[in-house]
Amino acid sequence: MPVENKEQLWSSSDEARRGRNFVRATLAVILAVALVGVVGPEAYSRPAAIGVALLVFATLVTVLRLSHVWSDEISRLTGSAESARSFGKQIEELFAMTDMLQAAETHVDAGAVLMATSQRLLPEMGGALYVFNNSRDRLDLAKAWNTSDTFEPGESLLPINCWALKRGKPHINDVRSQTLCCMHHIGQAATLEVPMMARGQVFGLLMLACGGEDAYAKLRKISRVSRALADSMSLTLSNIALRETLRTQSLRDPLTGLYNRRYMEDALERYISLAERAGTATSVVMIDLDNFKSLNDQHGHAKGDAVLRDVANQLVSALRPSDVIARYGGEELVIIMPNCGLEDAAQKAETLRMRVESLSDIHGTPVTASFGVASVPQTATGPSDVIPMADAALYVAKGAGKNQVRKADKRAGNSEAPPAARLAVTG
Repeated sequence: MPVENKEQLWSSSDEARRGRNFVRATLAVILAVALVGVVGPEAYSRPAAIGVALLVFATLVTVLRLSHVWSDEISRLTGSAESARSFGKQIEELFAMTDMLQAAETHVDAGAVLMATSQRLLPEMGGALYVFNNSRDRLDLAKAWNTSDTFEPGESLLPINCWALKRGKPHINDVRSQTLCCMHHIGQAATLEVPMMARGQVFGLLMLACGGEDAYAKLRKISRVSRALADSMSLTLSNIALRETLRTQSLRDPLTGLYNRRYMEDALERYISLAERAGTATSVVMIDLDNFKSLNDQHGHAKGDAVLRDVANQLVSALRPSDVIARYGGEELVIIMPNCGLEDAAQKAETLRMRVESLSDIHGTPVTASFGVASVPQTATGPSDVIPMADAALYVAKGAGKNQVRKADKRAGNSEAPPAARLAVTG
């Protein structure tokens, strides 16, 4: 906001305005006295000259006094202009940050946007972004910038150790100023911690740090900017959490945490297509818990749900990361084993059967399952018939007395399995 002329400068101060009027009036009087001395009688010439001199002196004193006022006004307006420019830059950066955050899909994306904005607005400050894990019992470090020997944020922190999270308000940790410090605070740098809240829930924590004797004053000075950064991030973290929840609900079974049938069918087509291209086998294992309806009738549905969850955990812990296990419906489960032939899949199924049976002692009731195994291309030609063939083998196991593994019949001309990596059997 530059000052264009002195009229604008004077009009900004009452004192300057009064001084301006005084100078104008004095100049008018000087002119009048001078005219009297020139055109008036000779007797008035000497008094007029003295009067003019006194008025000129008074005018000079007034101008000198006003010069200090003008100097103060210039300094004040210059400072206001700098503050206005700085504030305008902050607004522009925050708008740009909000625009970029709309495209952030993960915590990594959001952390990168936050780091870039913070480094432009607060280049001398270190920073860190913490976000809650899935169980919301811990905050993990998502991004850190401008770290140093005095500021090295930890990989995680507990909410019960953070005053900012417990109070839901910004908090400053400064050992030099003897403030109340969080238990997780380490290092000599002072830190400002701002919780990120949206829709009444905390989603993360923004941490800004600086060193020096005046660190506390610096952190208090940037409190408004830090809150603006946290507010912009909080809504983004909330949206990311909401998208992840919706994605999980669309792919996962809520009771067991396994993939649902829709995801399994898509994965099966993809795995078989890749296996045909690579010349390897893909096996499918169908699982059905034995006498599950009787268990529900005798012990209640809560017991049945607990058994189903424990069975799912036992199976997941014994499978490879590349295997896909899904809840097919009710007490039926499906496992897709890529790069695995029929015999290896049957051997793995026997290991899984014994793991399921081991839950009987834990629950105080018989817990067993029957398994049916089929494979492409040894017993089936593709996704459309491998599931029915595995299901048919499962019912053969059911009819043969349950709690056993049965393989589907091999196709004619496919007695030899294609090359496939041996599946390691784990107990």
